[in-house]
Amino acid sequence: MRRLLSFFAVCLALLLGAAPSFAADAAHGGQIFSANCAACHMGGGNVVNAERTLKAEALEAYLANYSSGHEAAIAYQVTNGKNAMPAFGGKLSETDIADVASYIEEMAAKGWT
Repeated sequence: MRRLLSFFAVCLALLLGAAPSFAADAAHGGQIFSANCAACHMGGGNVVNAERTLKAEALEAYLANYSSGHEAAIAYQVTNGKNAMPAFGGKLSETDIADVASYIEEMAAKGWT
């Protein structure tokens, strides 16, 4: 009985303590950004609409739900597009989009420097 309880205790510890990490990879996001986004958003700008940049202030002003989840709001925009911005949901994987959102958020926080 004691062995059985020990076994269950170890299994429970492994189950609860070994949660996988799903953090987005901003470095990979930078590569995806360079290949897919930089033509219009070089340096966090916007060649189509100069007001709708990727600077923190513009993201906060123009992205729906940005205040409740920065990366989620960015990922939604990248996935679905809007106005002149095409949707990348059919071109990029969810992981790629999460990585790009992480990269954009990181760069916006740094002021794109």
